[in-house]
Amino acid sequence: MEAWHPEEDVTPTPRDVENMAAVLEGRHGVLAAEVADFFSVYHSVNGDVGRCWAWAGVAELVREREKKRMKSN
Repeated sequence: MEAWHPEEDVTPTPRDVENMAAVLEGRHGVLAAEVADFFSVYHSVNGDVGRCWAWAGVAELVREREKKRMKSN
């Protein structure tokens, strides 16, 4: 197993963000955006700007998908 290196760039690709959002939506349903927000704040408080930003992007994408679903119904 590879060790975690906090100094490495962890900027997710758009595909990574899509996959993270899909997993959260599948596991947490309507709470998916709030779960992503929690992780974003957690990483912000702990000084990990890259992961904070990544999770904020996931939360935003989940909310965009939710709005699309609401409009199509």
